[in-house]
Parts: sequence; structure tokens; C-alpha cells
Amino acid sequence: MRVMPLMSLALVLALSGTAFAQEWADFASKEDRFAVNFPGQPKITDTTWTSQVGVVLPARVYSGTSGAGRYTVTAVDYNPMERVLSEKSRYCPPGAETCSGIHDWGLGYWKIDLRGAVVYAVSKLLQRDVKITNMMANFQDLVAGEELQLTNNADQSRTYASIYMHENRLVIAEATVPRGYPPPTIFQQSLGWLDENGTRVRYQNIYYNEPDVPKPAIRGR
Repeated sequence: MRVMPLMSLALVLALSGTAFAQEWADFASKEDRFAVNFPGQPKITDTTWTSQVGVVLPARVYSGTSGAGRYTVTAVDYNPMERVLSEKSRYCPPGAETCSGIHDWGLGYWKIDLRGAVVYAVSKLLQRDVKITNMMANFQDLVAGEELQLTNNADQSRTYASIYMHENRLVIAEATVPRGYPPPTIFQQSLGWLDENGTRVRYQNIYYNEPDVPKPAIRGR
């Protein structure tokens, strides 16, 4: 009666041996203000990200693999947004809404793009050939964001995505594993935030990356 459970355990260990052969370790990026548990030292690629209103922003992709799993963190620096869109508003056609200077238009037009960065990133993920199986608002170390679970239609692999905004930096963490593999919990739950000195922080209250609201205090300070 115990033969099958023992065989199943052996099979699981055999299959998972390759998947977990890569040593996981804490990784921190002082430049992009995040930390995460990553499979080995990630490959870092400089790239760009085009925002919802068409501003080209600097970005980095941190990538790695563990067995059949693929792990990436895309970090986009939204700090140039205010300067770029404020300058652009000075040269807009007369009568355009971006020239009116009312509420969030005119010199404040950049706030719209900043506030909507997480939602825009979610929309980009949903443009893929995927089926969404779960989506929820979430907080990681009290930083507000969104989390999604997607099934890739081509091969039925699963993508677990976490999208957050911290210190005007959009962070998109994605883990893609084959069908039937367990959720990449170690990757998702390890995501955290750094201050300007590279020290990991946790806030006293929920942190929303909102241009008009002061950020909450950091615990222990």
C-alpha cells in the first residue's frame, strides 16, 4: 500500500532536482530600490519602457532561470516623467487640454502617467496570449500594487506577476513555470524595498506612490 506514495516522492525529487539546482540568494538593486530572492546572480540588461502617454523611460531587466522556471524583474525609472511632460506642455498646440493648466493638466500632466503606471503595466501583461486566472490588489512590505496569475495559451505554463510602484520606480516581477509546477512562492514573497542608502525598509502604513501625498514613516525610524 505504501509503494505508490514512495514512488511518487521519488519522482517528485527527481523532477525537482534540476529545477532547484540553481542556488537561490538574496539580491538587492540600490539603483532601482528593490530586493528579491533570485536564482543566482541575475543578468542585467539596460532597456527602455514607453509610458502610457508615450514618454520613453530608462529601464533595466534582471533575469535568471532555475531549472525550467524563468524569473525576471523589470524596473522602470519614472523620475524623469515630471521634467519631460512639463517641458512638453509648454509647446503643446493652443487650446489643447495639456495647455490649460487646470487641475492635473498643463504642468501637472505628468501626474496622470505616474498614477496610472501600475494599471498600465497590468494592461501590457494582458495583451499577451494568456488567460487570466486570478488578479488582486496586494501589499508587499506595505507597498501597494497588483498581483496576477496567468496561463500562457501556447504551452499552458503559468506566469505569476507582481507589479508595484516604489519611489517613482515601477517594478514588475514575473515568474513563469511549466504546467503542474508549484507556485514560485520564494520569489514572490521575498520582494522588498530599499531606501536611498540601499537599506531594506518596511513602512508603518500603506505606501501609495502618489505625487501629492507624503509617504508614510518607516518602521524603526
